[in-house]
Amino acid sequence: MHQASSLLDRWIQENNELVNKWKQEAGGDASTRDQNQNHARLTWCSSQFHKLVIKIQGIPPLADHSQLELTVVYNACVCSIARSQFSEAELLLTQATERLLRMKGDGSVASDRSVFWRTALKSLGNTALDPCVLYLLCLQWTIWLATCQLKTIQGFQDELFSVFETRSPGGRGEEWSVPRSKSSDVLLLVMDQRRLIELLKICTFIAQGAERLSEGQSSEALPGLQTASSLPAPRTLVAYTHLLSGCCRAHMSCPQMALQCYRVALETDPRCVCALYRSMLIYRELGNTQAEIQALRLLHSTLMLPSTTESALAAPHLLPPSLLLRSQSLSSLLLVPSALSILHSLALKCVLHERVSEGVEYYLDLLATLHSEDQHGVHVEGSPLPKLPELYLQAGAALLMARRAADCMALCDEVITTTLELLPGKVVLEEPEEKCEAETRALCAEGGDRVRMVLWVGAAYLLQGHCHTHLSDWKQAVTHYTRCFNLLVKVHFKKRGCQPQIPSADMVGMPGTDLCILQRLKGLSLAGRGVSFTQTDQLREALRDLQLSMQAFPECTGAGLWSGEVLWRLGRRREAVACWEKTWSITPQSSLQSLSVYLQEPQSGPLLDSTELRRRIQDIGSTLSA
Repeated sequence: MHQASSLLDRWIQENNELVNKWKQEAGGDASTRDQNQNHARLTWCSSQFHKLVIKIQGIPPLADHSQLELTVVYNACVCSIARSQFSEAELLLTQATERLLRMKGDGSVASDRSVFWRTALKSLGNTALDPCVLYLLCLQWTIWLATCQLKTIQGFQDELFSVFETRSPGGRGEEWSVPRSKSSDVLLLVMDQRRLIELLKICTFIAQGAERLSEGQSSEALPGLQTASSLPAPRTLVAYTHLLSGCCRAHMSCPQMALQCYRVALETDPRCVCALYRSMLIYRELGNTQAEIQALRLLHSTLMLPSTTESALAAPHLLPPSLLLRSQSLSSLLLVPSALSILHSLALKCVLHERVSEGVEYYLDLLATLHSEDQHGVHVEGSPLPKLPELYLQAGAALLMARRAADCMALCDEVITTTLELLPGKVVLEEPEEKCEAETRALCAEGGDRVRMVLWVGAAYLLQGHCHTHLSDWKQAVTHYTRCFNLLVKVHFKKRGCQPQIPSADMVGMPGTDLCILQRLKGLSLAGRGVSFTQTDQLREALRDLQLSMQAFPECTGAGLWSGEVLWRLGRRREAVACWEKTWSITPQSSLQSLSVYLQEPQSGPLLDSTELRRRIQDIGSTLSA
């Protein structure tokens, strides 16, 4: 008996020394500790606890040793779970509980985990071992949650919540600690079980809410999330309950209530960038452009803060919330584009909504960041950035809108010099197979990258033509528009079963396809050259190009109006009137919002006043009637 007591004291001392050693080494500022060192310490601690478990279980189970054994098993399992060794932890939990049940004379062990734990709770309830069994059940709950076994938790949830409210000392407001063994020492735990219970409850509600949201069950998810929002927990997790409640409201078509939930989430935890992102999406849906821009600006500045580049769920504790919230459904809901992607959206939104000077600065910041080595603002990738030549072209178009033609031409030169030598002599766009049409917006092309390079260089020449038009340098404008057009005619289109041919407007499919962009660039280059010819009184050449422009790109308003203007100057006034009226009657197939900014018709250079043109139509009508 004395030998057993001596072993008991020695093992208690060994357990407590391990716990104290872990807590001392895990203290301090977690952000400054090397993660590899942390992992090494945790691995060592885990192995020491497992060795101690083997020692204790090396002798027949004794009632006096049971509290010690279950406490050491708890500590060993916490370390295994912290290392994501869930199978190892679950096996140890099961073996220890089975050993205890056999000691109590209950030899039947169910294979179903829920039935197994119900049996353990019933058999060991109202005994001195009851608190220790609850600790182990806590860890089984942890494993179920960390491995996304939400259906298992749901089937056992009422009992889980009830048993920890009614049978744990913590449920009566008392301090919850491991009961004393027959030794005079108190057994220590590596993690406070009361905090673990709080984490398990709120993380369970969050994980279940995210799963129901992904299944379209917003109304079913909302009550649990509202309950979770009042639980004691870290503010990041409470913010997540409000965030997911907002997602439920958004799915239920209640945008204002969704916005209110997102505001509460941000008030709870200002680092909750997903709430900012979701708010921005609501403003976009409501058409509130100014609020959307403000949200984008705040979201970008928040993402650029060093503290938000790390996971908000990371924590120096053994079992951080990030370990418990691993479901794909939740990850998808928390996905936020990178800081650079948000900056690009902000730049483009400003340019498209008459805040050009702001948009230009954002574009220049974006390009500067991409060229620097320090891209510390990158967050979770939600939507990728366009290719670099595409960004140069967008920034160039914004600079031209801001009347900075020289800067625009410099960016276009960069696109041309880095791409021109790679251009093929001829490119063939092939009509996609029927099965491809539902899967992609772009036409299947022979060498898609080569097609895009042709379009990028063509667009760069087009923008340079616009720049010279803005500067009233008509000769250079004609030269660059011609370079654009001559490059684009190298692209041929091949329909299924036919020979390649130069594409025409009636072949254009969905907006945004390579063929659609090709035809738009052709139309804009011909229109630009036609307008340039009008400024040097080369009216017949101008009329030819303007009419060809309308054939390639019938929606080109500038080509239609200037074609009428040239006809008017040539004395063909009825044709001019017909041309203007036809132009005004055309309904664009694609909105300006869906177009790359460099594909829009230029707003600088010579422009015609539609009011003046309508007055001419009225005058000629009055003359004819007289």
